[in-house]
Amino acid sequence: MKTGKLNEIVGETPLIELVSLSQKTGCRIFGKAEFLNPGGSVKDRAALGIVQKAEREGRLRPGMRIYEGTAGNTGIGLATIAAQKSYSCTIVMPNNQALEKYQALEALGVTLIKVDAVPFSNPNHFYHRAQALSQADPQGFWANQFENLANAEMHFDSTGPEIWQQTEQKIDIFICASGTGGTIGGITKFLKERSKNIQTILVDPAGSGLHNWFHHGEIKSQGSSVTEGIGIMRLTANMKQAVLDDSIQVSDDQMISMLYHLAKHEGLLLGPSAALNAYGAYQMGLRHQGSEKIIVTVLCDSALRYQSRVFNADWLREKNLNIQKI
Repeated sequence: MKTGKLNEIVGETPLIELVSLSQKTGCRIFGKAEFLNPGGSVKDRAALGIVQKAEREGRLRPGMRIYEGTAGNTGIGLATIAAQKSYSCTIVMPNNQALEKYQALEALGVTLIKVDAVPFSNPNHFYHRAQALSQADPQGFWANQFENLANAEMHFDSTGPEIWQQTEQKIDIFICASGTGGTIGGITKFLKERSKNIQTILVDPAGSGLHNWFHHGEIKSQGSSVTEGIGIMRLTANMKQAVLDDSIQVSDDQMISMLYHLAKHEGLLLGPSAALNAYGAYQMGLRHQGSEKIIVTVLCDSALRYQSRVFNADWLREKNLNIQKI
């Protein structure tokens, strides 16, 4: 049994077989249960990696304040670690995220700043606001999850090796989405160093430019998505670590259908990014129907962080989301 302080039990999450998807495809489809981290998401790993590296290098010291711009989960991860280590924390978020994220951050005692959801080129973008605030504070530390390679390094050092060991070195396909690029960057780099035969695939929501970048070399998007914290219109330092063989795109209807399927058939209440990842893994299973290939994805966080939206019939209608049978 793993024991320790809160910041000492991040990681070593189980690998859960998504039995219904395995049965439908004739492959073995697994999800890395990152929603079981102390802060409730895969971003706990990035947060811990960033804090630990900054402490080792003397850039984060007792009495300092951590600043970060985030869609929410990295902020929650940083806030849980900051509380353990007695750092102050200021989180800048776009004002269009799920209510549950704001409530969690407020409960954790952070200074929460909401800004309009604007293009990255706008100086009021949450990324730039967090950077400016940290630079104006002599005791400020900017976590900078998008460009700080401690993010991808944490996944290279922990998540990748865990998946390798848990699949008994037999993984055939790894697929997941990208937000900062840290998860997919660190894991794919690790797995490809172990075996070039492992297929590594990006799954991208509408509104993100990464799918088009992979296939055509240009950051370009179409449409939009209700997913939060994944999909991006630039190449981050962390994303540049990724070693990819392919990219696919998943629609919001496919994502929400998978979210409800996993709840009803697997007993898993997962968030939109996790459902999008699972749909991508399912698509890979269909491509390799009956092959018994081992396919792994990341179950990023819980649906309970979005329940006012994804379990709200009025919100689903407003967003024109259609739940279909998987």
